[in-house]
Amino acid sequence: MSRVLHIEDDPKNRLLVRKLLTADGHEVIDAPDGLTGVRLAISQRPDLVLVDINIPGLDGYEVTLRLRSEASLTGVPIVAITAEGDRETSFAVGCDGFLQKPIDARTFASVVKRFLIGHREPFTSSPDATGERLRAQSGRIVVHLEEKVAELSSANDRLRDLDRLRTEFYRNISHELATPLTPIVGYLRMMIDEELGDVTKPQMKALRAMDDCVRRLRSTLDNLIDVTGLETGRMKFFHRDYDFLDTVRRAIASHAEQLEDRHIRLVEQFPRGPLPAYGDADRLARAIGQLLDNAVKFTPEGGRVGVGVYPMEGHYGVVVGDSGPGVATDLAERVFEPFLQVDGSPTRAHGGVGVGLAIARRVARGLGGDVRVTNGATIDGETLPGAALVLTVAIRAPAVVVANK
Repeated sequence: MSRVLHIEDDPKNRLLVRKLLTADGHEVIDAPDGLTGVRLAISQRPDLVLVDINIPGLDGYEVTLRLRSEASLTGVPIVAITAEGDRETSFAVGCDGFLQKPIDARTFASVVKRFLIGHREPFTSSPDATGERLRAQSGRIVVHLEEKVAELSSANDRLRDLDRLRTEFYRNISHELATPLTPIVGYLRMMIDEELGDVTKPQMKALRAMDDCVRRLRSTLDNLIDVTGLETGRMKFFHRDYDFLDTVRRAIASHAEQLEDRHIRLVEQFPRGPLPAYGDADRLARAIGQLLDNAVKFTPEGGRVGVGVYPMEGHYGVVVGDSGPGVATDLAERVFEPFLQVDGSPTRAHGGVGVGLAIARRVARGLGGDVRVTNGATIDGETLPGAALVLTVAIRAPAVVVANK
């Protein structure tokens, strides 16, 4: 069975050729444009290429020139099938045959078979004429490339504008949401503390449920504000003396309720404190909180989350491991990209907007360290087979924080 690649943008013509050649015992591969045709020709190694001249992407002449430069396709016949192309130019760029549309359905399969067994149409032209045609085709290719460069430049400018508008949107929406949220948080806290009068047990239960939702909303809002700072390189750090170990414990304490609700056992391994450092303790606590959020999110109910703190030369490190499914190797770096989620569908099993790990890495780098992800960690003698997020910070953070590159 011979394999024939048919490069044609008209689906009706593709269907006709497929029916004629399949009935004659050939395997037919379709490509709707020039770029796809080149890719399939290189990967599929066809026995024959049928190419229309007037196709999108790369035209038939450009496709032929590209395929003739591919060593793996040496000797593969290329036949132009066209209603508008030029016969002499087709042969000048490397075609072995030229068929005029509309094709003759009665003889088409036999014509293709002749090319497959070695037939090549004779073509005679003076070197000057061939050279002139090639020069003319080269000129058209240059014009085509100039048009594509202009299109790409225009698209790039539009992308820059969209990126700027997106960043401005994050900043504006964060401000608009934070303004009304402030009194909501304040009055809700006053009602829970019964500063505005006594409340019944059912009312208290409802207020606490509302408080939990507001805290989650506040956390998401803070993440959006951090993303704006991350993308503009203007994330602010306020350096002062702090205790690294105490900061880690503070982050863990803020997740105690989450761990309890999901019956997740916490494994800890801490050195003797204190661990003095200089940097932004509040931002560090939030970054470690992002690592814990991630661990809790992907750990099955009743599983384990481990946190280990390790002093190093000039740095402190914290490892957050879990007994979840781990991270695919090809996603080990991409998980730190803003808004990337392994499952980003509305029906995904895990919540969040996909910015936590990006923020954690930016904070760590702003404090002279970094965050990386591996699979598997041993904390206090227990092996945790899931994802392990390793965050390091310098004991003394850099005085100047540069934008994340």
